[in-house]
Parts: sequence; structure tokens; C-alpha cells
Amino acid sequence: MRPLFPEYAAQGRRQWVCSASSRTPARSSVSATTLARPDAATVEKELASHDLGTKDVKVEVVDDKVVLKGVVKDQSIFEKAVVAVGNTLGISAVEASDLKVAEGAAAPVPAKAPVFYTVRKGDNLWKIAEAHYGKGKGAKHTVIFEANKPMLTHPDKIYPGQVLRIPDLDAG
Repeated sequence: MRPLFPEYAAQGRRQWVCSASSRTPARSSVSATTLARPDAATVEKELASHDLGTKDVKVEVVDDKVVLKGVVKDQSIFEKAVVAVGNTLGISAVEASDLKVAEGAAAPVPAKAPVFYTVRKGDNLWKIAEAHYGKGKGAKHTVIFEANKPMLTHPDKIYPGQVLRIPDLDAG
């Protein structure tokens, strides 16, 4: 696994890493070992509370890692499900290699590698949009906000350590 933000690892701060085997993110947290670990029912309830269309997703909790299995309708639901359970208190990793995307295919296919960003102190969605989409494209912050609904309720309500999905501009 390779860290997406090596400077965070050096500071002992929470970070997400991409697992080459599953091509899905896993979050590593220094303080996760001191937190109470939620059970599968708690994580399922958290996932269901976002009303993403994940009723066919099975959740398993192994220590502080969540394993997601099943089929979701599209890539955006896949990414939102990973973010929703990954931002659950006490969860430090998400394994989603057995979570497939249906997207009109005869048989479900593995999901594409998503892009995630960990919010840092002083960030706002405008700055994040410019960093990912290019200088002068801060107005595309609404794309990031919409991509993270219902986990985000307002564009100004983000906090350091929160993980956001960054969609392609084509996909929205």
C-alpha cells in the first residue's frame, strides 16, 4: 500500500492509502486503536442512514477494518459507500474488492479506482476543486459537494481529517 499523502504519515495524522490488490481505499488512523470499534450492525445502520441505495451490500467488521461485499448500481454509489463507512468513528480501513458495480453490464464488474482527498486545516471546497481540477476551476467546487451528498449537508461544513470523494468532471 502506498500513502496518498506522505506528509500526513510523517506527522502521524490520519491518511488514506490505495490498496493495489483491491484498487479501493483504506484509511489508516493513529488513534483508531484507542477508539471503540463498531460492530457490523452499527456500520450497516450508518451506511443505511445515507440512503445511497446500498440495500444489497453486506458489511463485515474485522477488528477496525470494514469489508464491503455485494453489488451497487453505479460507481458513484460505490465511492459514497466507501466514504460513508470509512468516515465512521473507529474504522481505520475499508476493503471493497468484493463490492461490484452493476452499471448496465450483464454481470457486475469491479469498480474503477476512486479518487479521495483528506481535508486539511484551512481547506475549503473551492481550494480543493482548484487543486484537483486546475487553477481557475474553483467554481467546480459544487461538483465535489454534490458528489459527497448526503454525507455533506453544506459546502462550508467540512473538517480536517474528513475524506471526500473527488469525481471526474465528466462523470460529475
